Amino acid sequence: MKIYPIVKFPDPILTTPAAPVASFGSPELRQLVEDMFATMKAASGVGLAAPQIGLGQRLTVIDCSGGEDPSQRLVLLNPQVVRKEGKQTGEEGCLSIPGFRADVTRARSVTVRAQNLEGEWFEHSGEELLARAIQHEVDHLNGVLFLAHLSTLKRDLIKRKIRKMQKDGEW
Repeated sequence: MKIYPIVKFPDPILTTPAAPVASFGSPELRQLVEDMFATMKAASGVGLAAPQIGLGQRLTVIDCSGGEDPSQRLVLLNPQVVRKEGKQTGEEGCLSIPGFRADVTRARSVTVRAQNLEGEWFEHSGEELLARAIQHEVDHLNGVLFLAHLSTLKRDLIKRKIRKMQKDGEW
């Protein structure tokens, strides 16, 4: 089991759309997914996208149970949100922007179409926290951070604080 270092904003991989996963079913892919779940749990996250560990691939793992319920583990390869309904506003954070949280409005329920580890297409629907996590992680794969959903004022404030922390050697 490998715990990956999490890439932090403003690393360019976080704002670069990820390439589709083209190879399925390999032991290496399975191990990568297990390592991503372990990395996410170690960082107390509910979702982790491959670009957050420096890999520009359309792969994400989600577990809203914090590792407590294996049945809630979700692996999405090449995901696309195909349906959105309703609205919810709630506090959101990101493992790549540690220490910063803000209210983000997203769809209340979503359906995502993705491939599994064998390359088979499937659809999965989620509401509330799962819907938020799916949208947040698919955004990552499209090179979009949750900061893009904030007002210009809030976004600039966070970016300014991060630049100061970088200058002070704290980031």
